[in-house]
Amino acid sequence: MGRVPQAQAEENRRRVVETASRLFREQGTQVSVADLMKAAGLTHGGFYKQFASKEALVDEATAHAFEGLTRLRNDGLEQYDGQLDTAQRVLIDTYLSIEHRDGAADGCPVAALATDMAREPEDREARRVYTEGVSDFAEWLATEDQDGIARLCTMLGALVLARATKGSPLSEQILTAARTALTATT
Repeated sequence: MGRVPQAQAEENRRRVVETASRLFREQGTQVSVADLMKAAGLTHGGFYKQFASKEALVDEATAHAFEGLTRLRNDGLEQYDGQLDTAQRVLIDTYLSIEHRDGAADGCPVAALATDMAREPEDREARRVYTEGVSDFAEWLATEDQDGIARLCTMLGALVLARATKGSPLSEQILTAARTALTATT
């Protein structure tokens, strides 16, 4: 079998990173390489032509997920003509929504990857990217009256609890209470 043209190889790599980013947020980084490649529509053997190891893919997929979060924040600022308070309020409403609760694969990497990153060695690239991403997100959420870390912790905690109690009335109550607490003064 011949070599894959470079453009196709780059497209395959992009597809694997995007698929991994979604699957890791949805199922955790323990997803097998075989399952990941199947989800990407590629062969298992092709993985090692693209990545040195699964850990290298975790690093890249984590960075990809946080790039998406940064784009979302920047798009919100642009959409609301640089009005940070409005962009924050809309993001909080979206973050603490039923759709986000139910859509981990396309959701926030802070919530989805927290447990996996806690298990990573401190010197791993994915953990560094995660830590910087959390810091940047918290900084973006800060207001004159509210600390960004406290706001992020409230959002993250509410989302995790809402996901864990999905199917019960408590799940939506958690989302509503957190949303109200965070947007009452903004």
